[in-house]
Amino acid sequence: MKIGIIQQECTGSVEANLQRLEHNIEDVAARGAELVVLQELHNTPYFCQRENVDLFDLAESIPGPTTERLGEVARRCNVVIVASLFERRAAGLYHNTAVVIERDGTIAGRQRKMHIPDDPGYYEKFYFTPGDEGFRPIRTSVGCLGVQVCWDQWYPEGARLMALQGAEMLIYPTAIGYDSRDTAEEQQRQRRAWQMVQRGHAVANGLPVVAVNRVGFEPDVDYDALTGLADDGSQHDGIRFWGTSFVAGPQGELLVEAPEAEAANLVVDVDMQRSEQVRRWWPFLRDRRIEFYDGLTHRFLDE
Repeated sequence: MKIGIIQQECTGSVEANLQRLEHNIEDVAARGAELVVLQELHNTPYFCQRENVDLFDLAESIPGPTTERLGEVARRCNVVIVASLFERRAAGLYHNTAVVIERDGTIAGRQRKMHIPDDPGYYEKFYFTPGDEGFRPIRTSVGCLGVQVCWDQWYPEGARLMALQGAEMLIYPTAIGYDSRDTAEEQQRQRRAWQMVQRGHAVANGLPVVAVNRVGFEPDVDYDALTGLADDGSQHDGIRFWGTSFVAGPQGELLVEAPEAEAANLVVDVDMQRSEQVRRWWPFLRDRRIEFYDGLTHRFLDE
């Protein structure tokens, strides 16, 4: 299967971001992509750099205007699209949600972000309620997709649960970058760890992994562009997203990697039959000692 990944910079204009996405989807589809994966919260700059209730106005329903618009793109280009939206579920109830759109423009399924971070510049607990639907792969015309969102990618439990339910691929829309206060060495350690842990999920589950990140520098939220409000002062000095989107094979091998500091549309051919052979060589699912894993349901095992 040919997979298209779109790593792009975001501006303060939702319309400009969506127009660029449409153009990029058309580009990778013209090069043969059957599945197109977009980055986390691709409609806007990464607004979680600060806490402000007015930014909840950026959320939308699912189905809604963006799923309708991307549905038309999916139909026109004959591709399956993995999108990432700020979802308004109800008044006061919002999620960070990945949506899978079928070739015919319908919604195949969604996955609400399960693990919600809260760090300087990533104030996501202010905005997002954790997903409450568990880890369930989404069946599509291109295969069974185990979709999770960003911070979920650090947790092996979610990847394994997706694999145990028949996921044929693990997919992670992402928004992660450098903290300017860290040394250059620490920044690179973190970026490499981000790739390494996900490549580990590929190996442990014998599945390809697709991770699509943002790229470029985003200052603290541009209020004029996003909400029409005057800027009320910065809480954060901005984030330089480290790009490096990638696709790895079922042994963790890098099949394609985007640049660290440039936008990129990449198409890679992934052998979906290879997982079967890799799992025969390394039968990790066969050898799991499930009768001794009860402790995984505890926060911590005190003596």
